[in-house]
Amino acid sequence: MNIHGIDVSYFQGNIDWSAVKDFGIQFAMLRAGYGEGNIDKQFYRNAGECNRLGIPFGVYWFSYAYTRQGARREAEYCVDAIKNYKVQYPVAFDFENASIDYARRHGVHATSALVTALAEEFCKRVEELGYFSMYYSNHDLLRRMFSDSLRDKYSLWYARYADASGMDNIGMWQFSDNGRVAGITGSVDLDIAYYDFADVIAKAGLNHLKEEVITPKPPSPKPEVITYTVRPGDSLSRIAARYGISYQSLASYNNIQNANRIYPGQVIKIPAGNKKPAGRSYTVRAGDTLSGIAARFGTTVQELMRINGIQNANRIYVGQVIRLSS
Repeated sequence: MNIHGIDVSYFQGNIDWSAVKDFGIQFAMLRAGYGEGNIDKQFYRNAGECNRLGIPFGVYWFSYAYTRQGARREAEYCVDAIKNYKVQYPVAFDFENASIDYARRHGVHATSALVTALAEEFCKRVEELGYFSMYYSNHDLLRRMFSDSLRDKYSLWYARYADASGMDNIGMWQFSDNGRVAGITGSVDLDIAYYDFADVIAKAGLNHLKEEVITPKPPSPKPEVITYTVRPGDSLSRIAARYGISYQSLASYNNIQNANRIYPGQVIKIPAGNKKPAGRSYTVRAGDTLSGIAARFGTTVQELMRINGIQNANRIYVGQVIRLSS
């Protein structure tokens, strides 16, 4: 089975996904982000467009981890970024030469044992969070940095720019970095998936695609809508935090396509029942991250750090009480 796809990041700019679909592309792998919680500048738009047009997609996270804990945090950042989208393809760990250089600048020598362990930690955490995991490598790094045993546990996305992959038992092959696809300006990576991952993942009940039995309820009266007029300096995330709702939900409720584009004088509708209670707090549990808490309560990491006096966003502890509003 050969399913043709592409992988993209913000380097491909503003993609016309309708043209991509019409061109015959059957799936996409989107860069969700990189390092410690850095979201790809085009990810939310790319993911939203793929969902809107019915293009199955997976994601990859470009790793700068050099500790096991760092790799697990990257997995959590990645899943936090994708949790509101229908993700039908794998979540991939991407560790390349730039990752090795970054580790070296932090005094860490990236050995095969370490890189294999990083991949295992990332993929294991992704699976713990309910998603199908995969790792990416080219021929050189696969030989030097990844143990063969890793392929017994996780699917491999293999990069080799040639007429044939030259590798058996792989899930996906990136065969070109110089493809031309309608809707994309310039070159783009081309891929072949050897499995119908969307079907495999759905049948396994992963990637939050489990069918839910919903008991129909009688219609309830339509609630009164609260409105807020945007002021200079406002952001959608801060408005959302003010009313105790996620910015994604607020964007969807107002049909806002780009959460970073709101303007003074714009009227934002707030669903009734979302007036923010004063003095809310949250007690940290095992596995929590500050970014996950911020996303859950519709605020930002920076805002939580400010009102709680937190100096390092990566250092919170079980039992710590996080104030959600000042």
